[in-house]
Amino acid sequence: MTGGHRHTEPVDVHLILRRETADGPHVLLSRRAGKVYAAGLWHLPSGHLDGPHEDVVTALIREAREETGIVIDPADVRSAVTVHHRSPGGASRTGHFFEVRRWKGEPEIAEPDVCDAMDWAPLHALPALVVAYCRAGLDAYTAGARLAVHFQLPGDGIAFDPSADRLRLVPDVTGQASTARPDDEVVEFAEQAVGRIAHWTDTSWAREESRVWRVHGVQGGIWYVKVHQSERFHGREVRGLRTWVRQLGAAAPRLVAAEETLRAVVLTAVPGRPLHGTVLTPEREREVFQRIGALARRIHQASPPRPAPADSGPAVAKADRHLSGARSHLLPGDEEFVRELVRQAEALPPLEWVETHGDLQLRNVLTTSAAGAETDDREVFVAVIDFERSEPGPAVRDLVRLSDAWAGRDDLFEAFLAGYGRTLTTAEKVRLAIDAALDSVSGISYGAAHDDPELIERGRRTLARLRAEHRAALSPTGDTT
Repeated sequence: MTGGHRHTEPVDVHLILRRETADGPHVLLSRRAGKVYAAGLWHLPSGHLDGPHEDVVTALIREAREETGIVIDPADVRSAVTVHHRSPGGASRTGHFFEVRRWKGEPEIAEPDVCDAMDWAPLHALPALVVAYCRAGLDAYTAGARLAVHFQLPGDGIAFDPSADRLRLVPDVTGQASTARPDDEVVEFAEQAVGRIAHWTDTSWAREESRVWRVHGVQGGIWYVKVHQSERFHGREVRGLRTWVRQLGAAAPRLVAAEETLRAVVLTAVPGRPLHGTVLTPEREREVFQRIGALARRIHQASPPRPAPADSGPAVAKADRHLSGARSHLLPGDEEFVRELVRQAEALPPLEWVETHGDLQLRNVLTTSAAGAETDDREVFVAVIDFERSEPGPAVRDLVRLSDAWAGRDDLFEAFLAGYGRTLTTAEKVRLAIDAALDSVSGISYGAAHDDPELIERGRRTLARLRAEHRAALSPTGDTT
């Protein structure tokens, strides 16, 4: 110390009371009122330590009870982020923000003399009139940072102002400022495309190497930023989005920007939620699958059909490698069944090529929430995302993974065909069985190598279904004998 008084400043605690909803995570906010600092602005439940005898977790639990009436178990308190803050007046303090997802009681206004409103707010759409210090803590929390500096300047307002955002995230020991944000180069690319981004939410699929974030702009707007795992995936998705995907209109995302070196894209957000895991009534399911059929028809008619190139049949060349990797998880007779299909594929007549999505399954199909509700509105909106496997091929390529969704439900398959506008030819049915079997074995092999029991089970289930449906030998023309 060089002399003078030791640096001292207040320490405060902030409660991020979080609950999950269909619209994403919400946090509890209270509006300050009366003769207090920042009256009229929204803030997290918060307060100062009572003295040197009180630790920050004890203080958080006390403040939560005093302000909202809820009871929190210390075991349910999670450290979120620490913010070193300086107000426009020059006073500084250190704030510890804590996340809590379990509590007892219903939050209510317990101190009406200093709080006149309390409500849940979407984490991705916080109110405009929020204290800048509070907003800095929540932005740092959303970004996944552990430490942040928020030093305001003289003349800055108490309320959050996007044009005077003083938040600075401090990298952790790994060199990353956030586990939720991508590399700085990707952030810069995305912000050049859509402007300053306030929130990054990692929405990557657990078993893929691609990285995807949902981002919210400071001035509003929602986009998706995606970094592909390979140049091939990047090239296929960009090609599709720049050409035939545009014909799908609102039923598919629009490409905002692409960067080949980073293998990154910025896409518009499409309304709806993935069908994977969504529970619908049987009637709604049929309506949705009819719309999926109509959407598949639009995909396959996006460009004129063309003759199949030479040697473009099923991917039988990889069968031996996939069977080797999957063998320990196959049931008796599975390998013989697959090899019989491979033999039949050699003489299968070629199918004409069209544009295909390449990974048409329920997790990549979106539907509006109204499609799952019992309402008078019978309109069902269906959209499709994720085009990194899109490329020309036979139309049945898009039915390989989708067919798992209607297994044992002939009514859903019929609904799909009603929307598609035609039935499958005999040769297409045979090709679908062959491709589905090869895809299943590939999935089992991948699941075994990456310790993914769900993928293994899905492949085994599909093989069992195919064997039950195709007990008869298949002739080279695609006819059953």
